[in-house]
Amino acid sequence: MNSRRIMAAFPSAADDQVTLANWRQHPFSEWAFRNVRELLPTANIARASTPAPLCFAPRHLDDVSFADPRGETVGVGAALRASHTDGIVVSHRGQIAFEWYAHGLTPDTPHLIFSVSKSVAGTLGGILADHGKLDPDAPVTRYIPEMEGSVYGGSCTVRHLLDMSVGIRFDEDYMARDGDVMNYRRSTGWELPDPAIPPSNLRDYLRTLRPNGAPHGETFHYVSTNTDVLGWVYERACRTSYAKILSHYLWQPMGAEHDAYITVDSRGAARVAGGICATLRDLARFGEMMRNHGISNGRQVVPTWWVDDIRQNGNAEAWSRGDLTKVFPNGNYRNKWYTLDRHEAPFAAVGIHGQWVYIDPANETVIARVSSQPLPMDLDLDHMWMRGYRAIAARLAGKA
Repeated sequence: MNSRRIMAAFPSAADDQVTLANWRQHPFSEWAFRNVRELLPTANIARASTPAPLCFAPRHLDDVSFADPRGETVGVGAALRASHTDGIVVSHRGQIAFEWYAHGLTPDTPHLIFSVSKSVAGTLGGILADHGKLDPDAPVTRYIPEMEGSVYGGSCTVRHLLDMSVGIRFDEDYMARDGDVMNYRRSTGWELPDPAIPPSNLRDYLRTLRPNGAPHGETFHYVSTNTDVLGWVYERACRTSYAKILSHYLWQPMGAEHDAYITVDSRGAARVAGGICATLRDLARFGEMMRNHGISNGRQVVPTWWVDDIRQNGNAEAWSRGDLTKVFPNGNYRNKWYTLDRHEAPFAAVGIHGQWVYIDPANETVIARVSSQPLPMDLDLDHMWMRGYRAIAARLAGKA
């Protein structure tokens, strides 16, 4: 049966066609990633009372071409369809130049952004630091004393959380059917419980994690739980929930047009690492704010020094020893943002299954894209789209 007809038959999760057992699998994900609230408990992230206005200056991009995974030339439209893209918004100099939606997504529909959520959290950290709420160099246990005895105790700092340089024993294998990622997902409510394993919640689970023997700060080691601990630190620093912190300090000041939301576990703890659902246009606003040195609609939302820190700093040696060099061979990581190549300007927020906020300051371009790619990590498609983003930005800047 045609997958589009299958998805059209999903008016709600109550049909038992989309469940916790299959919701991240294609083709079910085409429906699930824009209907997460039907599947999981969530907390609301309130929008601005007056959204930042959008300006539209449509550009013809269908003839922009680049190499597909087989080395053949592909155009933007064909690449969007071939990569299971659910939607894309391209802005140039703050004006929306191109917008495209598929699989039931609309401009008003929130979509799960997976680990783009991490970059949102990293951005929020700079705002809190600027307000005197957070010390990035403080030990985690200053905020969460009960983390003593876990990998996050002792010399582990907030900076180690921000830069993914915690010396933690954890294998982030998204395809594994048991082990670290499955236990983590169960604790967040993202996976069906295992009758043989006692029920857990996210924060009890985080306290069980142990070191791998490597010093903190020396190696980039991508582990989602670091960001969930970071969100917990924010809650202790601000004495309120993560969703409310994010709304008050970032989502509303940025001028978000729509409420976002975030998944929570059985005790209400937010999945800070990957649980945000937001509309594409608000993701474009987020990216444009970062391109514009933290300014949105004339307001300094993120401190300029934090945006500069993202773009200029990071530990290249730690990255070179890390586990994502096949994705970005000459990359870097700072405050939960990727520098794609240390010799070039673009930086990005990236999530599994094809979620991107790509920012090219030199070419004044922001690209927000959400997808339901079947594989969590598909390097062929990621590299194709990195070529595509460059080609689109060059066209908009008049360089191609």
